[in-house]
Amino acid sequence: MEHDALDAGEARYELVISVDARRSGQYSDAEKPRMRERIYRVLETAFAQAGVGRDAVHMEDRGDGVLVSVPGRIAVTRLLGLWMVEVHENLREENRSLLVPLGLRVAMHVGPVRHDSRGISGRAVDLTCRLADSAVARQLLDRERADLVLAVSDSLYVDVVSAGGKFIEPARFSPARLALKEGEFSAWFHLPGRPAPDIGPIAPEEPSTPAGGPPAAPVGGPEAALAAMDAALAARAAAAAGRRVDDSDGGGDGDDEDGGDRYRAQGDLSVHRNNVYQQPVHIGRVTGDSHRKD
Repeated sequence: MEHDALDAGEARYELVISVDARRSGQYSDAEKPRMRERIYRVLETAFAQAGVGRDAVHMEDRGDGVLVSVPGRIAVTRLLGLWMVEVHENLREENRSLLVPLGLRVAMHVGPVRHDSRGISGRAVDLTCRLADSAVARQLLDRERADLVLAVSDSLYVDVVSAGGKFIEPARFSPARLALKEGEFSAWFHLPGRPAPDIGPIAPEEPSTPAGGPPAAPVGGPEAALAAMDAALAARAAAAAGRRVDDSDGGGDGDDEDGGDRYRAQGDLSVHRNNVYQQPVHIGRVTGDSHRKD
């Protein structure tokens, strides 16, 4: 891609596209080259089908994905509309013969981009990559068993998507608030060929946690994390706590002969370390001051 009179000190507003493969780390060394071939075949075929010349865009290899920048002379609506449709159809065609389908997370944002001999850089590039790698994008792809998820920045949605256009349906996008490394950002998510996704049940944790690692903090910062932890502990305590039986229910669960109250307990009662009992409780043995045998 030619950038006449352009150097690292100059920036132009361009559409940035980040494409990542789902669970790329689970591919073996022998499988990854074939995965990469499929990604490039899907994207480059879609560019041709959308009438965008391959030499008109900048493409960088990211190992398990591709980073793209598109100059302003090419309409953003063509990439958001026709190109995304062709990407989706090409991906579906690729997946027909695969036991484990290839899943792609695509993100788009328009902003200032700087080019040098090694590639592109700028906050617009960083944000686009964060959107593609966000927990919401990952979880939507898995939960909805989809082949493709598209994430667009809030500014791109407001400036372009909201106006609609050929193959662009704003009603099929759903908003989400993301806590990224650079701060909180709004983004919009779309599953091609489907209604607007339900973001509600998804916990948009950033960044996503590797298997076996500690849980990531929920969106909202430390306060939200503490609130979520308190709620989880309260729920766990409620499930394990004993439920007192009403003496008047006529079920024969009245007061014990030594004056202690009986409780019906739920949960695993096999561990009694560090427990505090306010009344004598019979759970295979008697706790407290009473020494009644079984």
